[in-house]
Amino acid sequence: MSRFRLHYFPESGNSYKLALMLTLCGETFEPVWTDFGSGVTWTPAWRATVNPMGEIPVLEDDGRKLTQTGPILLQLAERFGRFGGRGEPEKFEVLRWLFWDNQKLSGFMASYRFLRTFTQKAEPAVLKWQRRRVDDFLSILEAQVQTQPFVVGDEATIADLSICAYLSFPADETGYDFGVTHPSIQAWLRRVADLPGWRPPYDLLPGPRLPRFT
Repeated sequence: MSRFRLHYFPESGNSYKLALMLTLCGETFEPVWTDFGSGVTWTPAWRATVNPMGEIPVLEDDGRKLTQTGPILLQLAERFGRFGGRGEPEKFEVLRWLFWDNQKLSGFMASYRFLRTFTQKAEPAVLKWQRRRVDDFLSILEAQVQTQPFVVGDEATIADLSICAYLSFPADETGYDFGVTHPSIQAWLRRVADLPGWRPPYDLLPGPRLPRFT
């Protein structure tokens, strides 16, 4: 029996970050599908028993419920001795890019993709504004991986696993063909996908999916 249980829903890039990290570290986890579309994470009962912050994912580690993907990735990297960066300068860069991703790229790509693909009547002006922000953040990432294999240097770290998550879903969900718009990001995503044990989001996150409107 696995020591890990992952509460998730399939479209969650943050859930994918943890599923991918565990998989690349050779760990198994029990998948706990969550009916996010029904609003269950808003209910007092779910927040009282699973996560008072009302967020997915939640990783149970021997019964202890952990939340917030950034701190969990850091803890797993330290525990398994993988993807944490080498030496203090790299570790600082890993932390810097994790914070950037959480606030900027993942934060805006998640909401843009959700409104674009899984919302029936998204406001066009809101989508346009969000797309401009995502474009800006993607340009920063494009420049970062133009001259080096991974975000922090020559080896993959949890910064890569975090940043790649929402960019690894199908193009018809994200609205981006990175091979055309961001060739360096596309090449970097291929390098991440070449890591031994890598699997795409919906392979690691099975179960009923949200209705689509695009």
